[in-house]
Amino acid sequence: MIDRSWIPPRVSPGSDAADLAALDAVIESGPFTDTWESLQAYRPARWFTEAKFGIFLHWGIYSVPAFSGEWYSREMYRSGTKAFDHHRETYGPQSEFGYKDFIPHFKMQNYDPDGWAALFRRAGAQYVVPVAEHHDGYALYRSDRTRWDATKTGPKRDVFGDLGVSVVGQSMVFGASSHRAEHWFFMNGGMTFDSDVRDPEFSDFYGPAQREETSPSKAHLDDWLLRTAEIIDRYRPEMLFFDWWIEKPAFQPYLRRLAAYYYNRAAEWGREVVITYKWNAFAEGSAVYDIERGAVKTVQPFVWQNDTSVSRTSWCWTADHEYKSIPELLGELLDVVSKNGNLLLNIGPKPDGTIADPEVRMLEAIGSWLTVNGEAIYGTVPYVIPGEGPLQVEGGSFIDGAPSLFSADDFRFTVRNDVTGSYLYVSTVKWPDAGEIVITALGTRLQLEPRTVADVQMLGVKGSLDWRRDLDGLVVTLPATRPHEYGYALKICFEQEPVPRRPWVTAWAPD
Repeated sequence: MIDRSWIPPRVSPGSDAADLAALDAVIESGPFTDTWESLQAYRPARWFTEAKFGIFLHWGIYSVPAFSGEWYSREMYRSGTKAFDHHRETYGPQSEFGYKDFIPHFKMQNYDPDGWAALFRRAGAQYVVPVAEHHDGYALYRSDRTRWDATKTGPKRDVFGDLGVSVVGQSMVFGASSHRAEHWFFMNGGMTFDSDVRDPEFSDFYGPAQREETSPSKAHLDDWLLRTAEIIDRYRPEMLFFDWWIEKPAFQPYLRRLAAYYYNRAAEWGREVVITYKWNAFAEGSAVYDIERGAVKTVQPFVWQNDTSVSRTSWCWTADHEYKSIPELLGELLDVVSKNGNLLLNIGPKPDGTIADPEVRMLEAIGSWLTVNGEAIYGTVPYVIPGEGPLQVEGGSFIDGAPSLFSADDFRFTVRNDVTGSYLYVSTVKWPDAGEIVITALGTRLQLEPRTVADVQMLGVKGSLDWRRDLDGLVVTLPATRPHEYGYALKICFEQEPVPRRPWVTAWAPD
């Protein structure tokens, strides 16, 4: 007999009508209204446009079975899937051992939020976005709207909030990801056969478990809105990440209300915040566009984000990951940043609260590269072209199914303009066999760059490099010293135009 004495009593969240009225009062009193016209006055947060690199985390009950991925709660109730068969063979029938029965095993007993935050800081991340609630409906944060959260069950601590304190303590930005919208249908497979999804005692966890072809009800939409507002008010995240399905027409008025509420709350706090969305959920310019496991083909006029994972096969912890290589991850970062994007890179902690060694090593390697070459990444803006070389990344979602590796002839460009001058950075993740490289985009024949090159340096190496510029390109002799095993970044300095003297500036004006 399975012990279910751990299951907490149902909660009574109070009056949704009163909470919705309070939410609408914030909308009415702030600078943003719940219209697309008003929301398109939004401007992305400066911290986000400069950050370039963040950490995403998928962790939850699905980390316990660690089989097939973060959709285990759906697939284990869908006959014919590997997860369905695995579950019955390993744990027994779904009527006797359901998804909820993994909760006591999600203990996080070795969870060290300070250690996590320190690792993310060493990785060079500027913001951290944990999943606060995934499609499975289990909240990693303290909620007054559900009994199924991490403070009442499982680890019995606010694992989400504790990480937020540690992240902010390490001078990074803390965000939140909500995948609650998809819970409308996510466990509906369990309604088709004898499973605990059918048990009325657990309807507040598994439900609604409706057909995904149907639009969500007002009750589900109200709950989605109020749960998101609860996260906003309790934790004050400076970024909200939303997954798919919110692009469904029924969500449209709720998205407008949510954005107006969040932007107005941020105005009260005196903070700049970001909402990211996929597909066509938000009107262009009202939030930041996100592409899952994807890219754009060339430089974009607006900041955007690529959310991807260190693994090709799963977002959460599983024992059989197909991990990407470190050069591939670094190349992805360079390509995204060169096209005016940010990279949000996901890892999946284990259910005991530890991070797998391969994932630690990948983050440490990215951080060591950024320690040397971060000047070419953080706070930069795109060049007129993203780069050059045989690796041409096509735009679209879900394009990281096969390795995409830089050659020694693949470079990505970024620009920095400050009071000391204008600089072009040429970055790569692979050293050539020869000691000389050619940047063809800077050849005088192309006339792409009219400015005169004054100096060429390599980040992490003192002094100037030997170089020449001719019709075919900028030819640079690389130093014998290699500041990092995974490539390098060149800093191209240009001659500054003389500053014209103002007629009212006199000889005694200070320097």
